Amino acid sequence: MQLKRMFSLADARGTKNYLDSQKKYEIARTVLYFAVSVSLFAAGLLHTGRRANLLSIVAILGCLPASKSAVSAVMFMRFKSCSVRAAEKIEQHSQGLFCLYDMVFTSYKKNYCVSHLAVCGNTVCGYAEYDPGFNENEFYGHIGNILSMDGHRDVTVKIYKNLEKYTERLEQMKALEAEPPRSLAVMNTLKSVAL
Repeated sequence: MQLKRMFSLADARGTKNYLDSQKKYEIARTVLYFAVSVSLFAAGLLHTGRRANLLSIVAILGCLPASKSAVSAVMFMRFKSCSVRAAEKIEQHSQGLFCLYDMVFTSYKKNYCVSHLAVCGNTVCGYAEYDPGFNENEFYGHIGNILSMDGHRDVTVKIYKNLEKYTERLEQMKALEAEPPRSLAVMNTLKSVAL
């Protein structure tokens, strides 16, 4: 039952605890893929008595998706989900806003882990909980380019490292008037480029 729940959460990008559940999913998938390859190799070895057999070739080819899955598992193991304390405080201030949790954006230079994002029209605000050296200017340039390439012009992006200031900004964003289709479109673009 738990494994079925893990597999159903496999692509729930932007939900609370996404990174933690995705980490478990990727590890389970990697172990399963390698177990299949090892069992095929062992079956071929036991059946023929030598390593050079057809099942060994299939086992070696099975290592390709297993290795790809291992890379994905290592990537997810590097990041943490939004803490329970921060999530509870954010939820008190984010009703009525389009929100995303546990977003990881990758660029050629750096990975950016944002614990929470709120979208209201052409305003995007986020909270970077675990990265005290978060380079905001590089992130703004990276996300700004992605949003403009997807047709979203004049979108402002601001990332906060202080939870109190972030929750104050969430309250201010609730007072903004924005059409929901634009907020949804910006949110979908952000989800599509996140890990």
